[in-house]
Amino acid sequence: MIITSLRSKIRIVFSVTLLLLGALFAFSIKYDHAMIEERNVAQEQAISHYLYTYYLKHGKIDEAYLDAQNVSLITDKGMVVQIERFFKEKGKFKRYAVDTFRLKRIMIINNDRFKLILENKNKPKFPLKRILVFSTVFILIVLLYLWIMRSLLPLSTLKSQIQTFSKGDLDIECKSDKNDEIAEVANEFDHAVTMIRELLHSRQLFLRAIMHELKTPIAKGRLVSEMLEDEKNKTRLHSIFERLNLLIDEFAKIEKITSKNFELTIKPYKMSDLLEASEDMLMIENPKRLITTQIKKDYSKEVDFELFTLVIKNLLDNGIKYSTDKHITVVIDNDIIKIINRGEALNEPLENYFKPFHASKKGLGLGLYIVKSILDIHHMELHYTHEDGENIFTVV
Repeated sequence: MIITSLRSKIRIVFSVTLLLLGALFAFSIKYDHAMIEERNVAQEQAISHYLYTYYLKHGKIDEAYLDAQNVSLITDKGMVVQIERFFKEKGKFKRYAVDTFRLKRIMIINNDRFKLILENKNKPKFPLKRILVFSTVFILIVLLYLWIMRSLLPLSTLKSQIQTFSKGDLDIECKSDKNDEIAEVANEFDHAVTMIRELLHSRQLFLRAIMHELKTPIAKGRLVSEMLEDEKNKTRLHSIFERLNLLIDEFAKIEKITSKNFELTIKPYKMSDLLEASEDMLMIENPKRLITTQIKKDYSKEVDFELFTLVIKNLLDNGIKYSTDKHITVVIDNDIIKIINRGEALNEPLENYFKPFHASKKGLGLGLYIVKSILDIHHMELHYTHEDGENIFTVV
């Protein structure tokens, strides 16, 4: 498993540090114990040699020397019997032997002149200083870990603010009054959000002002067209102004979509009903003469009615506009809808046409940009193929 989280890396570093500290402490204790054991062995051998030499000279045991070495002579007969039995069971009852009996270090000196059973009372001191040093280092490492992890807490807040921002909510604030690098990143991000918020607000104000100003002449044009006596021209002008009004409404939707300021109303709709509504939006007389519909298997889809019909409408409009015979075929089958027209294959990859204001001879190049934006909101995709002289756009 690859560890990418900064917190996980810090935890691993400190965990390894504490493990190494614990291993060092255990090794030092073991080393001290080994040194004490070595010293005890040397002391006991020296005691044995001294007692034997002293006995040869004076014919007795130097008990004052034993007291000075913190070694006592065991004289209790019952204890002596138990100790001898213990050493014999372990096969250590020899001329000289050392072992632990009931948590006591026992020495047996058994030669041709005397037999002694001694208790070595020299025990290792409690390593208080070493424990204090290692405990202090351990506590400092833990405090350092907590301090570093606490300093990373603003990252969680910043991450939450960025996630909120990515969902389109610009009303966030992530300023920090601290002086570390995280605070610098947070303050720079807050400044960027403020600039983006101001740019979006100015853009929205600009677009809404333009659309508002266009509504007035369109409304006046519709009133003037009603005064015409020629019904044919009257109907034609009325259709033109209706088309302009519809375009302004579509631009308003686009502005809301691109600014992430649009609340979806998701409901299940049959694809055939969505197609019929999209054909009505084309505002052309007798759309069936331009559009052939093949419903092989109708299906329902949970979508926003206004937005999704705009998708199909733009695909239909592009299909008719760029077809060589001004005719398209729509196929509804098994959870997909295809828009097919005869014509040359696209000159560029489909992704290039998703860019706003893509070079186009017959429009502003916004059709597929709008389609892509709305499909992304619905978590859908648009696929394109060219087969047998036909362009096939499929909404999946």
